[in-house]
Amino acid sequence: METILQAENIERCYTIGKTTLNVLKGVSLEIKAGETVAIMGESGSGKSTLLHVLGGLDTPKAGSVHFMGKSVYGMSAARRARFRAQNTGFVFQSFHLLPELDILENVALPAMTQRSTGNAKERAAELLKEVGLGERIGHRPQELSGGEQQRVALARALMNEPDLIFADEPTGNLDSKTGDKVLHYLFQLAVGRGHTLVLVTHNETVAARCSRQLLLKDGLLI
Repeated sequence: METILQAENIERCYTIGKTTLNVLKGVSLEIKAGETVAIMGESGSGKSTLLHVLGGLDTPKAGSVHFMGKSVYGMSAARRARFRAQNTGFVFQSFHLLPELDILENVALPAMTQRSTGNAKERAAELLKEVGLGERIGHRPQELSGGEQQRVALARALMNEPDLIFADEPTGNLDSKTGDKVLHYLFQLAVGRGHTLVLVTHNETVAARCSRQLLLKDGLLI
């Protein structure tokens, strides 16, 4: 399979007062197109930081990230924003839905600048049906359960048909039964359509659904 994402010697640190915390200490990995990869590690190990660096959200102190051979951090800020909009989809633990918009508008939002509003909303409605929320399109996020909100977030991540889906503890705020339903839709829709999935989790059962598991420990991948 073709390599879709490659990271080499990624370093990332945070300075708090006079203290510098080295979170990533030279992380390297290669991900093939269509692969499902779980990144595991204890709380505070830097899993989310690594995911944000891979997805173009957080600039590393050192190292490089290449998407299909092109340097993500060699891009201009505007080009990198287009990369995130067109080639990636994110599912966060805390949903990050806009409360002032209904769920149809939340899902359609990433595509509003990519296509006409009518087409965007039509696709958003189709995606909401696919995650079992076709009857709720006029509801606002606060009218939905946590599991339903995460399914909305998944539909939003798929809106622009991205090459890469990044999921950051997608079941972290959910009970096991609700989390299983979210994972069902995540793998059925994202993986079933050939998207590449990079999933951060501390849950071994969740990680086992992926074709490959990596462990982040002491700032390095094992």
